[in-house]
Order: sequence, then structure tokens, then C-alpha cells
Amino acid sequence: MINKTNVFRVFPVVLLISCIVASCQRLPDVQGKGEVFLQGVWNEDTVENSNALLNYTQHRFKITCDSFYVELTTHAKVNYYADSCFNNGVWKEYAKGIYQVRKDSLFLDGNYTKSNYKQKVSGCYQTGRFIKSFYIKSAKADTLFLQNANDQRECTLVLKQKITCVPQPL
Repeated sequence: MINKTNVFRVFPVVLLISCIVASCQRLPDVQGKGEVFLQGVWNEDTVENSNALLNYTQHRFKITCDSFYVELTTHAKVNYYADSCFNNGVWKEYAKGIYQVRKDSLFLDGNYTKSNYKQKVSGCYQTGRFIKSFYIKSAKADTLFLQNANDQRECTLVLKQKITCVPQPL
């Protein structure tokens, strides 16, 4: 004979587990489509007031589907690194990852890489996580106006090449 008290104790647990299992879904094994208006190669040709800044970074983005690849060219008048890394005040860094657009913001989540976009575990400049966010001030067909959420520097990107997203297997 089934004890009614035990049924009332076990029923909520069984119901909770059933709901959790039913709500789980398998994610697809291909990358997401991302935002159509961002797909392409974007270059920051100039940085406003760059001659008055002690350092500044120019961005070159390749955005395809839900992924980004960025080349960061830094110009510095002051040496913050070992002399072998300073390279007369101009150096490049690279990062790749995934991005997400939420309302008026662009979120980049990835890792610093070598120039071939393979994992970088040591060397000059940045290593580890690359996490940046920008406010999308405006987006036109061939120009993207961003503002860095951390330092409020503006970034004007010009579309150099349009890319059509073809999701790749993960």
C-alpha cells in the first residue's frame, strides 16, 4: 500500500526534475547567424585627436556570423613594456571570439591570440581574455560609430568588405 504522505513529499521533486528535463534543449552544432548589419571587414582609418594622445589603438574587425576577429594597432609615445616589446611605439595585437548585440550595445567576448588567431599563452602585451563592450551610437550601411564603454573613446569604422554569413560547424 502506498503511503499518501510519501507521495506528497516525492511529487514536487519528481515534478521539478520533469520540468528541468523538459526545458533542456540541445544546441545546434553550428555557429549562430549574428547581426546582418555587422557582417564584414571594418577598419578604423583614423583616430580623432591622435596626435594629442599619449597612446591610442586603431581597430580592424572581421565579423562573420556570430564571430569576430580583431587586429589592434597601438601607437604609444610612452613605453609601458619591456624594450624588446615596445617596437618604437607601434605594435599589433589580435583577438577572436563571439559577439552579441543587445539593444544599443555590442559585447565582445574572446581571447587574445597570435597573428594567425591561434591561442596565445605568453609573449609581449596582452594575453588571456579579451572582453570589450561598445555603445553603438549609429550604424549606416558603410559606417559604424561606436563608443568604448570603458574609456568613452569613439571609434568610427568604415566597411571595407561585405561578408555574407555562412554558419560553420563548431
